[in-house]
This record gives sequence, C-alpha cells and structure tokens, in this order.
Amino acid sequence: MIYFDNSATTAIYPLALDAYVKTSQKIIGNPSSLHDLGSQASRLLLQARKQIAELLAVAPHEIWFTSGGTEGDNWVLKGTALAKKAYGNHIIISAVEHPAVSETAAQLATLGFDVDIAPVDHQGFVDVSALAKLIRKETILVSVMAVNNEVGMIQPIAAISDLLQAYPKIHFHVDAVQAITKVPQDLWLTDRVDFATFSAHKFHGPRGTGFIFWREGRKLAPLLTGGGQEENHRSGTENVPAIVAMAKALRLSIEKKAQRPEHVATLKAYLMEELVKFDKVTIYSGVANFAPHILCFGLKVIRGEVMVHALEEKQIFISTTSACSSRSKTESSTLHAMKIPEAYATTAVRVSLDESNTMAEVEQFLIIFKQLYQKFSKIN
Repeated sequence: MIYFDNSATTAIYPLALDAYVKTSQKIIGNPSSLHDLGSQASRLLLQARKQIAELLAVAPHEIWFTSGGTEGDNWVLKGTALAKKAYGNHIIISAVEHPAVSETAAQLATLGFDVDIAPVDHQGFVDVSALAKLIRKETILVSVMAVNNEVGMIQPIAAISDLLQAYPKIHFHVDAVQAITKVPQDLWLTDRVDFATFSAHKFHGPRGTGFIFWREGRKLAPLLTGGGQEENHRSGTENVPAIVAMAKALRLSIEKKAQRPEHVATLKAYLMEELVKFDKVTIYSGVANFAPHILCFGLKVIRGEVMVHALEEKQIFISTTSACSSRSKTESSTLHAMKIPEAYATTAVRVSLDESNTMAEVEQFLIIFKQLYQKFSKIN
C-alpha cells in the first residue's frame, strides 16, 4: 500500500498511540473532579499544554484544547463575532479558505454580519492590496489560512500582518492546520497573528482533538458553554488521553522534520519533474511559496474521482482536492477562485506527502500512473 493522502489524515505514531492507551487505562479521573484521580488527570492536561506551548514558543495560557480544526475555526469566527459585535459586524476571509471558515462565515452572514471575500491571483495567493481595500471601521476579523489544503500555496501571512499593524483592534486569525510541522513557523505565526487553529490528526496525533493559539489580551466568546472547563472558555470534559497523545505526536513530528528537513520537498520536486512530461497533465501546485507536501494536478478529461479509484485499485491512495468535500463531489473552491475552467478543475487530484513516504513509493506511483495515462489516452 502507498498512502499519499496525508493532508486528509495521517497515521497515528505508535508512541502517540501508546501514550493514548496508557493514559486511558491508568488515568481514569475527570480533570474537574476534586479527588486525587481528578488531580492526576488535571496535571497531565497542564503538562500537555506546557509541552505544546514550548514547542510553539508561546505561553501555556495561550493554548486552548478543542476537538480539532473545524471546531477551532468555528470558535474563532463565531467567538470574535459575539465578543466584538458592539464594535462592528464586518468580517473578511480569503476566497480559498477551508469550508470550516467559509461556511462559518456564510452562517454568520445569515445572522446579520457583513462578510467580504478577499480575492486571489491565478496561483491562489491572496491579493494583499485588494484585501486592504476591503478593511473599514466596522471590520472586526480577518481570517486567512496559512497553507491551502487543496493546492498548497503558502499565503502571505507576514505581508497581511504588516498591513494589520495599522489596525490593532482587528482580530487576525490563521488556519494553520496544514502548516504546522510542514512549513517554518515564522511564515504563519507572526507577532500580529491573534489566533491560530490546529488539528492533531494532521501531524500523526489522534483524530478528534486539536487546539487553538489565542494571543493574550484578545477577546473571544465561548462557543461551548456548560461545565466551565478550560477556564470557562471551552466547556466539555477534556479528552485527556487524546490531548496527551497530541502533545507527544507534535513533538515527534517536529523532531522527524528536523532530521530530514528537505525529504518531502525532494519527493514533491521529483514527482512534478516527472508528471510535467505527460502532455495531458496540468499541474496547479508550484514550488516557490508552496508547501512541500501538497501537489495538485489533473489529467485532461479524466474526472478526479475516476483517477482516485483507478489508483485505489492498485493500492495507491490519493484524494480529490479536499477530503472534506470529495464525497459530496463539491467543486474545488480553490481552483474556482483561481479561475481555473471547470473542465480542468473537475480533473484535479491531490497527492499529499509525509516524512514516512519514500522515493521508492514515488517511483511506483509513477509506474502505475504511466499505465493509467496510456489506458485513459486510448479511451479518449
């Protein structure tokens, strides 16, 4: 089996799974309980929070646990809308956001908030000058993802941060789900970023857990209320085993990236070099200012889901442009925003790599792809 769908989810590290199992078996207390079993669980939460904060070089009290990227994005957008409604009702997002942001913004629009969409260029990069023209006195939030999950462009977070220095009251949110452990942190967590969203299963942690970075001094209303966990900011009994495993997975992912910093980029570069030799292949991802682990391309006339299933028969697993929309066959919002014609956009597939992938797997993929290319060419 060759697994090239790491942007959808990654395999949990054995050591992280071991931490999950051991914590589940040995730490049975509720962190909110007053007895010693509860205190044991609470101490583990504190330790995990501190470890994640140290890995990101932020303060422990700026890390807040969630169930993953979707909740994190919802929390920041809706929490900002609630907390800052008295100051304005205007929100700006980019045209290439994950549905967790774009659909949340659309929902807020039905509740009376004014949402503007910052355009992107033909490669998918946010037009910072166009974004600047959208800002007005009612603007309370700008949300731009760090690394696009479909095509892989690294958005100009530093340039947007510079722009927003003149607007200190506007919250700046970055969806960093596809960025953490993949691209350098200084590209997505500047001093001007107020909130950032993360999901454990993108860096070999367990599914269903994540965290947000919440810069001290910023206001955010709770999305979940009830039991008062996370200092009344995010109610719900904490998933202690998953949080412990997430902290371990993050540390291991950062260490593995440091051991072979160029490995994934080398795999992607070789794939691109070989795929471009096929006349009917169109490549939408680039190299400069693109994440090293995401490669989006399409084979003329062949729909993306057809290619996915053809490779699946050979035990090679990739995806259409986004796992979150592939089953519903939703058109790629990113390629649409890049003004890629629909006939081409519907052919797009995504290969997403990881440090665990090998050059031998890339070679095998290319052998099978060549066979499929020849087969589809005869059909066409």
